[in-house]
Amino acid sequence: MLRKTVIEKNIQETCETKKVSIVLCPNFNMSTEEKILKGAEELFFKYGVRSVTMDDIARHLGMSKKTIYQYYKEKDEVVHKLMQAHIREDERMCINGYERANNVVEEVFNVMQNITEIFSKVNPLLFYELQKYYPQSWKLIKHFKEDFILGMVEKSIEKGKRDGYVRPDVNTRILSRLRMEEIELTFNAAVYPADKFSIVEVQLTLAEHFLYGICTFKGHKLINKYKQVVEEE
Repeated sequence: MLRKTVIEKNIQETCETKKVSIVLCPNFNMSTEEKILKGAEELFFKYGVRSVTMDDIARHLGMSKKTIYQYYKEKDEVVHKLMQAHIREDERMCINGYERANNVVEEVFNVMQNITEIFSKVNPLLFYELQKYYPQSWKLIKHFKEDFILGMVEKSIEKGKRDGYVRPDVNTRILSRLRMEEIELTFNAAVYPADKFSIVEVQLTLAEHFLYGICTFKGHKLINKYKQVVEEE
């Protein structure tokens, strides 16, 4: 039996207190173009994309709509540019999490904390709307997952095998794709409706389940160490 973990508590506290922009931090030296993206980000994250208009963004920023149109010809372009910025930042965070981790378990917890911080301030509706109404922007996310994240997961599993934390019989190509589907499953409203499940809790639970499934006994001991729990027979 696993008692409540310290790491889960710390992550939840991080989610509750982190209120700043994930990609575009407040900066008085930001260009007008960056300020528009930051204002759009704040509204999209809070209300979703579809319900927010260019008028809403202008009012939110105290800026004329004419000024916004000097930089972005339509809302679709704002959405696309913002997704590009997020993907660049997500790549940076993933690489940083991989490089500063001592092992595959620590890496997963590092990445999960980063993901948790992002999801904690995003309205789940944002992902559903991107997929349905903004296919070009969603394609960016899909490519990021298939081209970048998949490669990072495969690299982590192979490193875990070399270090003795991941079972040598694990099929890296199959299990890495399973992990990708687990991440995407989080946003499936038919399986995890937003009014009944927390994206943060679902992501954390699935990540832990995945780790316990691929790790050796040595890996299990390390997971429990990071979770600060005692596993009883």
